[in-house]
Amino acid sequence: MNTKKLVAAMLAAGLASSSALAAELRLSHQWSTKDVRHKVAQMVADHVSAANVDLDIKIFPAKALFKPREQYKPLSRGQLDMTVLPLSYAGGQQPAYNLTLMPGLVKNHDHAARLNESPFMDAIEEVMAEDDVMVLVHGYLAGGFVGREKCITSPDDIKGLQTRAAGKAFEQMLVGAGASIASMASSEIYNAMQTGVLDAANTSSSSFVSYRVYEQVSCYTPAGDTALWFMYQPLLMNKGAFDGLNSAQQSALREGAAKAEAYYLAEAKKEDANSVDVYRKAGVQIKEMSQGEFNAWRDLAKETSYKMFVEDYPEGQRFLDLALDVE
Repeated sequence: MNTKKLVAAMLAAGLASSSALAAELRLSHQWSTKDVRHKVAQMVADHVSAANVDLDIKIFPAKALFKPREQYKPLSRGQLDMTVLPLSYAGGQQPAYNLTLMPGLVKNHDHAARLNESPFMDAIEEVMAEDDVMVLVHGYLAGGFVGREKCITSPDDIKGLQTRAAGKAFEQMLVGAGASIASMASSEIYNAMQTGVLDAANTSSSSFVSYRVYEQVSCYTPAGDTALWFMYQPLLMNKGAFDGLNSAQQSALREGAAKAEAYYLAEAKKEDANSVDVYRKAGVQIKEMSQGEFNAWRDLAKETSYKMFVEDYPEGQRFLDLALDVE
């Protein structure tokens, strides 16, 4: 081989070696690219790209890669690298996760942030580690109630009403208050209200706005200083995939995640405030839940949702106590 060919071969080999160092991570989620959860993922991906650490994150939004409730298992098996996921979706695999969508357990966004830094979340992350899963970005989103003909702020208000609830634990509590449950996706609330199938509904602030439910209701109880409905929806990563990256790549991910987590908290608060503005402009009555009404719901949850959680899960009381210890 002449000198020129030898140099060309060496350069080609070097380029191949360099490109082999570049890694691509696949991130799946169920939402549109306009959703805050996509923007959180995109913020991490953009930071990693700008860091020039030979790492790319390819995002598959809108259920393009996996169905919404079928992402945790492939993540734990290393078939998926990252996902933004309501953790309660995996409550069937790990019962402890059901506490991340439990009525009255989170009081407001600042309380949610404290939970994220507490021994409760440490215990949840220990369960994740058993499945080779880790948290990159913590995040909770809040929600409230709507009533077709009346306001829903206390347990007495829901008695006898046909209601849609977000999550099994909420259904248990509302049944305890005397409601009848109609199970459906949040995207179906509008039509169910319009046709009289539903009298009341419970879901996230963003869903109440994006599905224009304000056109079918008379009263909105938003997530304010006190809110019953909080759902933990973190950006998760396969731990083996993270451990397989070099230190510069891991640092870039951590730095991007820290920026995204601060953004997530701020945007979650904005979504609640925006929902109130939208509903008020639509002529819907706004009635916030008082601390006394919140306490009444929580007392009811202790006798229904919390009790059933502890009965169904041997370690339930330990996890519940850890959550309740966070003030």
